Amino acid sequence: MKPRDRDAVNITLIAISCGLLMVLPLVTTFDDFLTSWALQLGVNNPLQAIVPVEARMVVSLLGLAGIHAAASGSNIVVWDSAGAMHALFISWNCIGWQSLVLLGVSFFSGLRGQQALASRIQVIVIGVAGTMLLNLVRVAAVAAVEARWGHLPALMLHDYGGTILVIGWLFLFWIAVQRWILVVAASPEVGMVPS
Repeated sequence: MKPRDRDAVNITLIAISCGLLMVLPLVTTFDDFLTSWALQLGVNNPLQAIVPVEARMVVSLLGLAGIHAAASGSNIVVWDSAGAMHALFISWNCIGWQSLVLLGVSFFSGLRGQQALASRIQVIVIGVAGTMLLNLVRVAAVAAVEARWGHLPALMLHDYGGTILVIGWLFLFWIAVQRWILVVAASPEVGMVPS
């Protein structure tokens, strides 16, 4: 990746981050608007079909962390240390499609240039897989916080922490792929004669 292309993706990420952090209080309101709009268009039905699978994956992650949890359809139940149940509903809007949209926007900036097709495919596969894993961890973290500290901290993590996690992931992702996958091939020095 050329330094000019690297600068372009970094500037795009900084612009996205600044924009998201500036409007962070409005994100929840805008998310509600998108939710109602998607409900009217019927886009939620295919996405809601994914939720039960994601709920079971989240329960598995919680089990790895030692948190007792169960899933039924789109619902997750977590138990706190006192044995009290906390029920959580995972909506189609909570599965992280917004982070995939932001990742896609970053692809337009980060994959401009002369990268090899194999490198581009690697970046896309790693980006999508990493973003999906991040979304599972994010939902599991919200459930864990609900079980440990209650509803209000979990709601704050859900509404605001997710955005910060996605921004952090995008920066780490692009730093890693720029360093190890989208590497600029060394060019011979000007005036040097190949041997």
